Amino acid sequence: MAKNCVVESRMDGRSGYDMREVSFQRGFSCYAEGSCLVSFGKTKVLCTASVEEKVPPFLRGSDRGWVTAEYSLLPRSTSTRVSRDISRGKLNGRSSEIQRLVGRSLRAAVDMESLGERTIWIDCDVLQADGGTRSAAVTGGFVALVDALRYLWRSGKLNSIPLRSYVAAVSVGKISGKLLTDLCYDEDSRAEVDMNVVMDGLGRLIEIQGTGEKDTFSRDEMNGMLDLASKSVEELIALQERALEMDGEEMEAIASS
Repeated sequence: MAKNCVVESRMDGRSGYDMREVSFQRGFSCYAEGSCLVSFGKTKVLCTASVEEKVPPFLRGSDRGWVTAEYSLLPRSTSTRVSRDISRGKLNGRSSEIQRLVGRSLRAAVDMESLGERTIWIDCDVLQADGGTRSAAVTGGFVALVDALRYLWRSGKLNSIPLRSYVAAVSVGKISGKLLTDLCYDEDSRAEVDMNVVMDGLGRLIEIQGTGEKDTFSRDEMNGMLDLASKSVEELIALQERALEMDGEEMEAIASS
């Protein structure tokens, strides 16, 4: 990727290659089997993983598990108050699309046969939104999910930790013809092209959502954005690994799944 294709300096001092400060606070909820408060800069999402000892009707009798997600913006997570979905009587289209993305992404992380007939619900509540909420939900949701899998293994409900791969996501885009990663809200609102990329720990793509909001983009620009995303996801997975602090016994339990 040519360096002159990437933004050299941004309003917050980052280069086009740099993510915002990312942090994971595990165990944020004392009730959920897994939980994580994830921050991408000012964006903060509370992710909880809840274990339910049943599966949807279409999986009953299959000996396979399920991972699914729900997503919502809290009323004052943005600059103006957002109405709760319950007050409108239905889930809005954006929330529905994002929670489907989160569910698809995190199902790629789990061996469903080893999970058995149980469901893990990943609930993602945006406490504060400054762009990249869906990427934060996937990335933090993964940390909560892993802690729920560890709980199931530690409590003797699973013989192994059925983790197939790490999973993380990031937003990338194009502004004034230049490429950049991890867009904040101001950048996202001005972007000619906006793309969300989900990848696993082996660098394989799980999902790409790319849109020419105000301009088209070339194949070379798409490749450049994917290169940026790959670099950022690699950084995110390293941070996930550091936050999760898996010990040798747990690593063996993953390898045996």
